[in-house]
Amino acid sequence: MDVWVITFLSVSHALRAEKLLKNEKISSRLIPIPRELSGPCEGLAAQLQEEDVAQAVYFLEQNGIEMVRRGVKVSR
Repeated sequence: MDVWVITFLSVSHALRAEKLLKNEKISSRLIPIPRELSGPCEGLAAQLQEEDVAQAVYFLEQNGIEMVRRGVKVSR
């Protein structure tokens, strides 16, 4: 199964992103950063539906959320 994720510079950015996406009615959930991806910290990633990735990335950029990986497909 493939999932789409956004990784963040810090856990605080991930938590803020979760709240912003929820308020914007973009379906996502926080998960541990997949092993396949290297992040600056062991932290959280947002898992999204493929069709929501572009909108989520744009929205998060507009709200100052620092992302490391923007909509990466990961096989699980």
